Formats: sequence, C-alpha cells, structure tokens
Amino acid sequence: MAQLSDDCFAFGGALLPVDQAAQMMAQQVKPIGETEMVSLIDADGRVLAADLFAPIPLPPFDNSAVDGYAVRHADVAPSGEARLRVRGRIAAGHAASHALGEGEAARIFTGAPMPQGADTVYMQEDCKLDGEIVIVPEGLKLGANRRLAGEDIAKGNIAISAGRRLQPADVALAAALGLSQLSVRRRVRVALFSTGDEIAAQGEPLPPAALYDSNRFLLMSLLARAGAQTTDLGILKDDKATIAKAIEVASKTHDIVLTSGGVSTGDEDHVKSAVESFGRLVFWRLAIKPGRPVAMGVVNGAAFVGVPGNPVAALVTFINVVRPLIFSLSGMTIEPPTPISARANFHHKKKKDRREYLRGTLRQGPNGLEAEKQAVDGAGILTSVTQSTGFIVLAEDTLTVQPGDEVQFLPYDVLLN
Repeated sequence: MAQLSDDCFAFGGALLPVDQAAQMMAQQVKPIGETEMVSLIDADGRVLAADLFAPIPLPPFDNSAVDGYAVRHADVAPSGEARLRVRGRIAAGHAASHALGEGEAARIFTGAPMPQGADTVYMQEDCKLDGEIVIVPEGLKLGANRRLAGEDIAKGNIAISAGRRLQPADVALAAALGLSQLSVRRRVRVALFSTGDEIAAQGEPLPPAALYDSNRFLLMSLLARAGAQTTDLGILKDDKATIAKAIEVASKTHDIVLTSGGVSTGDEDHVKSAVESFGRLVFWRLAIKPGRPVAMGVVNGAAFVGVPGNPVAALVTFINVVRPLIFSLSGMTIEPPTPISARANFHHKKKKDRREYLRGTLRQGPNGLEAEKQAVDGAGILTSVTQSTGFIVLAEDTLTVQPGDEVQFLPYDVLLN
C-alpha cells in the first residue's frame, strides 16, 4: 500500500496555485512499489513499471515495402531503361533461395525479405515484362522501397519507457517484439463515499429537501478513466463515528480515500474531525474557480481527498488534484494537456491570481476557431458540462476577456481520458 508522510501535502500559503499543486504531487508523492504481470490483452491503460528493451530488431530483416522487383542499384542504368533477367520469386514469409547476381532481378512482394545482393525495389506498376526480362526505368534512388532491419527500433534500444500509460500502439509494439506479457504498476486503490443526510440513493423515493447522489457516480467514472481501482462505500450519513470508522478501515487497504462535500467547519460537517481522529488533515485552498475548497490529508499512510460538493467544482478539482495524485502514485509520466488557441466571442471579468475554468464550446467562425461560453455556468449546474465540449481556461493574470481576445480551450475528451 501507499505510505505517505503526514506532511506531504503541507502548504503554508493562502491560496495554492494550480501548477504548484501538480508539482507538489510529482515531488512529494512516491509511486506505489507493487507491480504485476499482465497479458497484452489487459495492458491498455496500465502504467509500465520498467523500461522495455527491444529483444529483437524491428523489422528483424531487410524487406520490401511494395510489390515489385528487387534489384541491385549498380545494375540500373544512369540514363535510359535497364533490362534485367528475372530470377526467383519471393513472397512474404518465405526466404530468398539465392543471391542476386549481376544483371538479375527478383520478383518480390510486400513484406518479403530482400535477397542477398539486392538493395532497391521497383514498384511493379513502373516496370514492363518481356518474357523473363523485366525492364526498369531510370532515376530510382538507391534503397528505394526497401525497409531496413531495425529501422523501427534496434535490438537493445528502449521500445517503451517506464512510467508511460500504455496506449493501443504501445501494446501493438510489444506484440511486434514477440512479447505476451508486460510488467505494470498495480492499479491505485481508491475508497469512495458520499456523505450527508440530504443525499439519497437512486431507486429510492426522494425525500423532501433531499438530492440524489450524483457526485459519487461522477467520481467513479472519472476514477475508472484515470486507471484506478475503486471501492464504492456508498452514502454515509452525517454521523462522526460512522464516518470515522469508514475512513479508518478504508485507509488500511486503499491508497486514497476520496469523498465529496462535508469537509467544511459547520456543525454537520464531520469529515474533518473524523480524519483528524486517525491522521492529519491539511486544508488546501486552490486558486481556481470553481473548486477552491479542497481538503487533503494523510490517514494511516493513505491519502485523503475531499472535493467540493458542487458537481462542476468536484470535476474541476478532480482534474487538478485527484488525477495528478493517481498518476503520481502509479509512477506515470505526466504530460500536461496542450490547449487549443481560439478567439473569445464573449465578455467576462474575473479576479486576479486565480485560474478560472469556464465551460464552453469551440465553433468555426469567419476568422478561425471561436470559443463560446456556456450561458448558465454555476458550479452546481451539471448541464453546463453536458451541453459544452470543454473548458475555456483563463490564466491567473487575466482580469477581463473581450470578444476577439485569444483564450485557451481544453476539450473534455483530452482532460478525462
């Protein structure tokens, strides 16, 4: 299990900048040590535990990139056509029976190994046959249409670096190298629960003054996309003893205990005191909107994170805090997403020294991409997310946005996958 120090999230300032939060994760949180072997079928989305060195060159032999005729470039006439005697036929999966001699060519197909002596391949549509003679034109460069052994990757070179979250192409590369299993970090284990007497479970009648629990399902979906293994602890009522027991038990078998809401200092906010019964809670106030209030701490070596109760604030906080924490624990190399530049088609004012995430959609305008802000964008408005395609990110030093100003746009599918 993860064993974090009690002060790994300590921050003494009033508001923690978003970039500093991610940097703190990368520097203070050490990756989980446990690894496991998984089949290639199950490797997509997992984090590679150690550098993968190529056991063979890829491709393992020189081969033809086209259907055509393998020749010795020295036999090609510098001007005019050359006539070469066709000797042999080489299909993919079969080796050449002999080397090419002077003035000879071999019929060859895509993927077939080059015969000894051949260094260039003519495409069949560029050639003419005259009985057993192939007539090839002038002007083809030495080595044309030939794939060299090891040109994809040489034997012994790093094929995939440790810390990479494996993508389908990585799995294909491992398969091409003849591997059937890969060593990956075990999944980060997250215990998740909601708190509140006002939170109701789906399928039950909705009591007066109650809300159906949406944040838990939001967070479970986000955790799955981040590669975590989640234990759903359901809804806990506003009872300190119940919450404290759940946190204590979960912290012993999970790397992260995650909840939404209930971490303030009101009379019915019991999460703070429950965490402090067994560990240390550090309140972070992130310099973002929405999502400023977020609680972090350590209980029995496991991380505790309490995200805001408003669903959009929970989403923004997850992206900026929980996701980097999961990636750091899994030893993943984190690459910040690249935003898309667009022109604003709206007016907006904001406070200095705070990063703001507006929900919006990109449109193709007469002068290029335009960012359109969602009209209704409160932190509790879920439809502001479902009816938009990404966040318009306003930097800390931005105070106003006018139509035509350049803004940065981050699509949801980039942030959440």
